Amino acid sequence: MGFSAAQLGFEKFIFSRRPLVIGFFIAISLVMVYFVTQLRVDAGFIKQIPIKHEYMKTYMQYRQEFGGANRVLIACMVKKGDIFTPEFFNLLKEVTDDVFFIPGVDRAQVQSLFTPNVRFTEVVEDGISGGNVIPADFKPTSEGLRQVRENILKANIVGRLVASDFTGAIISAQLLEVNPNTGEKLNYIAVAHELEEKIRAKYETNDPEQKFDIRIIGFAKVMGDISDGAGRVVLFFIATFFITTLLVWVYTQSLPLTILPLISSLMAVLWQLGTVTILGYGIDPIGILVPFLIFAIGVSHGVQMVGAARAEIVFGADGFDAARRSFRRLLAPGSIALASDLLGFFTILFIHVRIIQELAITASIGVAAIIFTNLILLPVLLSYVTYDAGYLHRIEKRSGKIEPFWRALAYVTRPRFATIILLAAGVLLAYGLIRAKEVKIGDFHSGVPELRASSRYNVDSKIISEKFSIGVDIITVIVETVPQGCIDYEVMTLMDEFAWKMQNEPGVQSVISLPGIAKDINAGWNEGNMKWRVLSRNRDVMTQSVAYVPTSSGLLNTDCSVMPVMIFTRDHRAETIARIVAAVKDFREQYGTEKVNFRLATGGVGVMAATNEEVASAQFPILMYLFGAIILLCLMTYRSLRATLCIMLPLGLVSILAYTVMSKLEIGLKVSTLPVVALGVGVGVDYGIYIFSRLESLLKIGEPLQEAYRHTLGITGIGVLFTGLTLGIGVVTWIFSPLKFQADMGILLTFMFLVNMLGAVLLLPALACFLIKR
Repeated sequence: MGFSAAQLGFEKFIFSRRPLVIGFFIAISLVMVYFVTQLRVDAGFIKQIPIKHEYMKTYMQYRQEFGGANRVLIACMVKKGDIFTPEFFNLLKEVTDDVFFIPGVDRAQVQSLFTPNVRFTEVVEDGISGGNVIPADFKPTSEGLRQVRENILKANIVGRLVASDFTGAIISAQLLEVNPNTGEKLNYIAVAHELEEKIRAKYETNDPEQKFDIRIIGFAKVMGDISDGAGRVVLFFIATFFITTLLVWVYTQSLPLTILPLISSLMAVLWQLGTVTILGYGIDPIGILVPFLIFAIGVSHGVQMVGAARAEIVFGADGFDAARRSFRRLLAPGSIALASDLLGFFTILFIHVRIIQELAITASIGVAAIIFTNLILLPVLLSYVTYDAGYLHRIEKRSGKIEPFWRALAYVTRPRFATIILLAAGVLLAYGLIRAKEVKIGDFHSGVPELRASSRYNVDSKIISEKFSIGVDIITVIVETVPQGCIDYEVMTLMDEFAWKMQNEPGVQSVISLPGIAKDINAGWNEGNMKWRVLSRNRDVMTQSVAYVPTSSGLLNTDCSVMPVMIFTRDHRAETIARIVAAVKDFREQYGTEKVNFRLATGGVGVMAATNEEVASAQFPILMYLFGAIILLCLMTYRSLRATLCIMLPLGLVSILAYTVMSKLEIGLKVSTLPVVALGVGVGVDYGIYIFSRLESLLKIGEPLQEAYRHTLGITGIGVLFTGLTLGIGVVTWIFSPLKFQADMGILLTFMFLVNMLGAVLLLPALACFLIKR
């Protein structure tokens, strides 16, 4: 295999200045250590939403006026009986007061039975009367509790702020993006800990005589629980590291050759985290897996470098020459493989969700660091390793034992066996294409998929959704109309028809709209007779029906030109969101007018809908860009379409099968899974490029295909097999993680590491049998 003058000159430059090179890397690493100590957890709500999406433009425009999707619900529940006891109302008042003073809570939008923005109206002899559900002079006597019960019924908040069976009440709080006390970006994990310490721990104990339960749900609480689980994730990373170390030692049979690739891979992670801090980013709980992915890629490339150097030792070179030759031989294919990894992460920048873009930047920085630490520093370090006769004897002895396996495996390059493998690959491809279509964009299940179904958060969420008609799963459609639209019969009737259609849509739990409230008030004006629960054509009567609905209800603005319709969903599964959004769009297309415009959407489900649509619209273009770029790299490197097909076809098959596994495991394609999908492409390219580069070099010197592949397996293939097995065994331990998404990723990564390895050692040579000219 020939090498360019530039390659040889670069090699001479590096190896003639080894102490300087090592000193440079140590100096950079010490600087990065300083910055890593300043790394912070950075969770943000706005980071999760696609700002440029149509729905999110609506969200950003109206979130200050009608509240956003970032809210927390605290449900105070009784274990026995109902809420109408002095003890419960004392508890509810204290919890409401404590919620007010949690940093980051928008106090103007806190809602509870004790807040002045929760009011009732009723028809009395002198007209309409109203007031706070809990009056200022409230005392928890039997008479006072009876009056509050009546006010709750008049206020029509059963199912909203009070449980349908009167076993609990909710405090609803919107969160700001900025902490008003410090002026800094709100720390959602700190908010979650405040909720646990100042609310749950304070009012809920393990005492069997405890009468109340506290249930808490919301984005901040999700981030807090994921962050707490991520702390335990570190233990799994440590376990994975030690398993990897043990297996690398089994492979190398040498302590220096075990330590050096691990050091270079950890250095890449250190550089990654330090650079992220320098750029002003933090580490998001959802992105906690990215550093390990970088470590895994680093180990993969490190093992290849060690294997190449060891092969040169067997061929008679000393430690210094072996390191130089492995550097020379792997610099080009290693750079191409890492460039492909870099493209894998870089392409997801096209998804306009800030957290995904941060993940892409973070991962791309890590891959760029590997180019330096594993392709430059590692061979320089290997040049100082000495090999005694005993080590060479052990390697030769083990090689002799493995040689029959390589001879048998090399039969895949014979036409008969290659045909069988290609037919099996075709069957898998057909099956994968059918099942891959079943992958959903978004969540498969109710609850938070990042946490296990038995987690405290998902249990709380289930109970709140069962006891109340509302939850954090809400999509709010903004109805824009003419000023004073709330007293326009045409406008109100159309809104009422929309609310009725949505109420009868599968997956919808309840709908709250101004026309529905107006009809209740109109019936109240007529002795509660249900036949008068209608919208009047008379403008004065309509005015009478809506006059007592305050803007604080979130159902209208000051001039009635904007009136939200709140749709509470039973869950946030992908099909539920898609169905409801489609129903809204269908109604808008059929009945929307210039006078009445139905705009999607605010609320938590609105954010999820926008994110799902952004991922759905971007995933196939991203795959096209990624595969197109890798194909271009391979064509430029090997100058052969046949060689490119040998590398890309196994990669394409494994990518399709990865979607099949996601479908079988009911893992949705979303923010937390995209980096893993990109990694699958990157690792597959690594394996394929390393094997094909060695195979091509042996074919060029005249070896027959079968012999060339047998030698390739002995030099490079063993590293690929070992890396796939090592990384697969390392991540399979994640199935015991307290975080559901990490357990799912453990299974998915294990599959991708192993099947990519099999694709490289079985399918690639089978394709070469028919595509590569001998």
